[in-house]
Amino acid sequence: MTHKKSHDTVGIIVGGGPAPGINAVISSATIEAINQGKTVIGIKGGFKPLFDGNTDCALPLTINDVSRIHTQGGSILRTSREYPDKVKQKFKVLMSTFKQLGVKYLIAVGGEGTLFMANWIERESRGSMQVVHVPKTIDNDIPLPGGISTFGYQTARHLGVEIVSNIMEDAKTTGRWYFITTMGRHAGHLALGIGKAAGVTLTLIAEEFKEEKLSFKKVADVLAGSIIKRLANGVDHGVAILAEGISEKFDYEELTSYEHMERDETGRIRLSEIMLGRVLKTFVLNTLESLGINVTIVDKRIGYELRAADPIPYDLEYTRDLGYGAVRYLLKGGTGAMIIFSGGHLRAIPFADLVDYPTGRVKVRTVDITSETYEVGLKYMIRLMPDDFEGKRLERLAVTAHLKPSEFVSRFGYLMS
Repeated sequence: MTHKKSHDTVGIIVGGGPAPGINAVISSATIEAINQGKTVIGIKGGFKPLFDGNTDCALPLTINDVSRIHTQGGSILRTSREYPDKVKQKFKVLMSTFKQLGVKYLIAVGGEGTLFMANWIERESRGSMQVVHVPKTIDNDIPLPGGISTFGYQTARHLGVEIVSNIMEDAKTTGRWYFITTMGRHAGHLALGIGKAAGVTLTLIAEEFKEEKLSFKKVADVLAGSIIKRLANGVDHGVAILAEGISEKFDYEELTSYEHMERDETGRIRLSEIMLGRVLKTFVLNTLESLGINVTIVDKRIGYELRAADPIPYDLEYTRDLGYGAVRYLLKGGTGAMIIFSGGHLRAIPFADLVDYPTGRVKVRTVDITSETYEVGLKYMIRLMPDDFEGKRLERLAVTAHLKPSEFVSRFGYLMS
């Protein structure tokens, strides 16, 4: 589609994975920009077509086009994570494509990868473009102040709780355990948020394991210990939520001794091939069977079900604020910042505060396991704790595991260190 070049053009681009509320940002930003006399184009397909010099990706947007899209999930502009192999060499093509399209104001909607790109574009434009970033990710791992969530997270958690609550009832009805892996490659916010709200048996996140190389056996033993503790209390079922980021901490050489792992052309194990719940299920079942305990465990993964859902009212209101705020910030001369709302007021956080300049990467917000938020989650989990290794509690656990108390301490006591 040919776009009529205008030096008052606002461009909107979406990068990374889908998150509920993208269309609401597109809608409110478009309406406000047009009301302020600007032309608006949406860049369809993320950054990829720009690197290819493809101007056909520009989709002119009118108020009529966007006035009723805000309640819909997904993205009318689609999205992509794809970048060319030689990003640095092709970056000039991307900047040239923006120039051909006449984009003076750019609204980049996305997570940490899109924020990285927005920062790079703003620097390279040398004042010819004003750039603002709108923080989107169901992982909630962009470091917004005061614990403010990234848009899409609240909807993803809400729907995640509905799914997990149904699975909890299934577990109770059938006398089974479920190991549910949730998205969250760099941080455990979504896993913990769903786990706390649904009241699952336990939630495991990468942040609680401080070792550089995490023993696969240790994670499996935490789960086995939880199952034994539930059985000792007369309960034969439960649900454990696992943050996918745990996989990144594993000692992969140890993992290959338990399961054949695919490697890429450089010889590295393919992280994406690790089915966390399935592999842990197999290991935990073997551990329990060796102790004479028979249980049924089902592994499940949730994440894609949450990303393109219709936003709940929280994210609907939040994203309309953000789209409006992004345009207002740009038209007041702002650039090089991420837009947030705090206490009902628009705030801009400079890219400089969000990027770790020695590495050039965007800072990641992880779960603070010293916080009361995490402490509350931990207090209501059923898992082995220090006081389980003494007195009557120890005796009951040892009987359940068909071990002597000293043998139980020898087998599971290391988890407390």
